[in-house]
Amino acid sequence: MPRISRVRDLKVYRRLVELHLRVHGVSLSFPKFELYELGSQVRRSSNSAPANLAEGFNNKHKNIYLESVNRALGEIRETQHHVMVAHKKGIFPRPSLPVLSVSTTNPAECSEPSNALWKRGERQNDP
Repeated sequence: MPRISRVRDLKVYRRLVELHLRVHGVSLSFPKFELYELGSQVRRSSNSAPANLAEGFNNKHKNIYLESVNRALGEIRETQHHVMVAHKKGIFPRPSLPVLSVSTTNPAECSEPSNALWKRGERQNDP
């Protein structure tokens, strides 16, 4: 397994950044009346997930690290909600939805890295 020395080494972090960039691009094409409402919310929540991982990465205090992972997971769920609402309103195209589900709900792509993040936090302060 390659050494993880910075947050950019985490596959889940890189995927979340990719997700944010895709969601951001699509949200800029929202109708004007949604651009600063739902568009702003989905842009902020999708950016907050990788930002929370970066903030807590390599923190010496296990509880702070685990809290950052938990906050990131919450932001992922919020982004999923905003994308689902935008799709139901007909302003978020279907082809973009798999990017969200692959990055956040596929056990092979996200649960294992998320579990690895939690396990890393558990081991971080073990003697």
